[in-house]
Amino acid sequence: MSFSSLPGSFSSSPSSVHPLQPYGWDAEWEAEFAPFAGQALLPGRVVRVDRGLCDVVTPAGTVRADTEFVVPRDPMKVVCTGDWVAVDPEGGDPRYVRTLLPRRTAFVRSTSSKRSEGQILAANVDHAIVAVPLTGDLDLGRIERFLALAWESGAQPLVVLTKADLVPDAVTLSYLVQDVETTAPGVPVLSVSATTGAGIDVLAAVAAGGTSVLLGQSGAGKSTLANALLGEDVMDVRATRDVDGKGRHTTTTRNLLVLPGGGVLIDTPGLRGVGLWDAGTGVGQVFAEIEELAGRCRFQDCAHIAEPGCAVLTAVESGELPVRRLDSYRKLMRENQWIVAKTDARLRTELRRDWKRKGAEGKAAMEAKRGRWA
Repeated sequence: MSFSSLPGSFSSSPSSVHPLQPYGWDAEWEAEFAPFAGQALLPGRVVRVDRGLCDVVTPAGTVRADTEFVVPRDPMKVVCTGDWVAVDPEGGDPRYVRTLLPRRTAFVRSTSSKRSEGQILAANVDHAIVAVPLTGDLDLGRIERFLALAWESGAQPLVVLTKADLVPDAVTLSYLVQDVETTAPGVPVLSVSATTGAGIDVLAAVAAGGTSVLLGQSGAGKSTLANALLGEDVMDVRATRDVDGKGRHTTTTRNLLVLPGGGVLIDTPGLRGVGLWDAGTGVGQVFAEIEELAGRCRFQDCAHIAEPGCAVLTAVESGELPVRRLDSYRKLMRENQWIVAKTDARLRTELRRDWKRKGAEGKAAMEAKRGRWA
């Protein structure tokens, strides 16, 4: 049997479309799978994980497989929706996932502030769609948090403002979009309405370009948005609570769905907590303007508290940089540093010592400034 006739073989010929191509299979994945093709294993993509079992779509159809042989001690390496795997061929009972192919990207959050563990929400994602409802006050800090994780994952973030039909007028909507654009430099911001269909075609065109993961809190309209992209009611949808506008958990697992216009979508449960996980680079990208200003500070290790020659504080004083942005930057940087330090005792000690030093320097600088004003 030639390699081109094996189940994992990919062909670029228009007349021979690989069964997994709609799920994102390409020549690069074929190359990653090549070592397992000769073992009569099937390539497949995980579309759902549930209690040690997973649904895997293969060239022979969707199969139920056990993950017993790929359960590591490291929670960052557990099987996740979006993973590409090598699975037993027909005949095995039960079937097993034999190995995971190396991930291109992974969306990870911290599981809890009390534990030093990360949780993978989706793997091999090209677009991270952050759904934000326009039914209440915009939580810009939460958006920044989602975007930091999205940038860190390696995916391209996109903020989608849902339920745009509930905004009273176009002027108000434009201001809301502008507020989010200021919060998300370098990130496209799109307002949509699943009810009227506004913006859905633009979102579908973006999602057609690979694998997208849909993220957001309960009540953000993720399942409704997924149904709009799918063109049918596949995901269960429940009304938000009238008392606070918050939604109920309708999606309880992460599901990978093929979109009719091309691309695949991973829908996720509503996220109450969005803890950072080693996302220093992502935080830097979210606050790109602060990082740029920091490069102009007199001192390389400037904490942007009260140091002389601080370009960041100068921008705050002039109104160029909103105070809220700086406060949010400080908060996320501290949180991320602490998460990283929790796994490194030496770094944790150094971090505490550094915080104390900077705090003392900032206090002394403020007292000196008050003395000049007196």
